[in-house]
Amino acid sequence: MGFFGQMFGGGSTRVDGAKARELVEAGAQLVDVRTPGEFAGGAIPGAKNIPVDQIGARTAELDSAKAVVVYCRSGGRSASAAGVLKASGFGEVYDLGPISAW
Repeated sequence: MGFFGQMFGGGSTRVDGAKARELVEAGAQLVDVRTPGEFAGGAIPGAKNIPVDQIGARTAELDSAKAVVVYCRSGGRSASAAGVLKASGFGEVYDLGPISAW
């Protein structure tokens, strides 16, 4: 387990694009953890932008009873955000990794 996994508890599940789309179609919340500038430059339709450095303070904007799929540009920030969400009591957290995996 990497540094962020140890720090934030890990426990998220890495998923590919097909599984992420299936989860979102079934009602999972899709969260883009990139910066607002990156988000404005193009995002997956329906995604909510909560930058990774704000995820811990903004968990109330998400429903902890519903699944969450997180993504970023290359996969590092989404892994960190997934760990924060798991440590904050979210039961089903899925890490798509990079937006390109969608």
